[in-house]
Amino acid sequence: MAKIGRNEPCPCGSGKKFKHCHLGKEDQLAQESAGGEFSPEDSARITALPQVSYGRSREMLEGLDIKKLTGSSAGVKFVDLAVYKGLDLADARRPEKDGVGVGGVLINIFKTKISDPDHLYLAISPEINDSVLIHQLAHVLDYLGGSKLMPGLAKPLSFDVGVPGEHLEHPHEYGYWLTYLQKEFDVQLDADDTIVSFLFENDMLIKGRDIDQKNQVLLRSKSERMMRFMSEKSAEIDALICERSGYIGSRVNQD
Repeated sequence: MAKIGRNEPCPCGSGKKFKHCHLGKEDQLAQESAGGEFSPEDSARITALPQVSYGRSREMLEGLDIKKLTGSSAGVKFVDLAVYKGLDLADARRPEKDGVGVGGVLINIFKTKISDPDHLYLAISPEINDSVLIHQLAHVLDYLGGSKLMPGLAKPLSFDVGVPGEHLEHPHEYGYWLTYLQKEFDVQLDADDTIVSFLFENDMLIKGRDIDQKNQVLLRSKSERMMRFMSEKSAEIDALICERSGYIGSRVNQD
């Protein structure tokens, strides 16, 4: 979902400003949009894409008992990222971890469930690495058996509250699944996810229930707490990530 200004007209068509209508109810707005503006035909274009098996995607998926782990009977299908982006559909948001051959994205669930309610879809690149794979699979497990928040829907809330989007996109429950998958498949996390895992282990990530309540004061407080912790532990964090993929230079004394 694109970022919507609080004083802009609400995309639902009510005629009200966004702040007086669906602000804080972005998940509901996404569901309504999926049922109205996004047609079954376009949904079927996504779910009809050929399944792919890149990197360790098949091995990891076969190694996960999703039903046992989350209680959900939903399955997961992998499709080619470039082919998916080529559909040029409204929800083809920028892939997380995008880069040369390593991108991946959990496709908007409210779009795919119109034509295939039994599966979640991950679009991945042929050269996807293990770290990106478990990053996306952690989103799947978090949605099915964790915070139940879908990636992308927190961005308008982040804008309104004034906290970094990644603080809401990667809640405590996501950190649990990321750490679980990292150990389960013996994966070396990239620099960013190493920080997420470190924050989870130190109980610094915001819990899904707090994000779902959308209490602005509470979310700002928890975000500021996280930032203070990262500043205090900057040298330790830098030592953890300095040899990891995606390292962009020392973060010591940086907020």
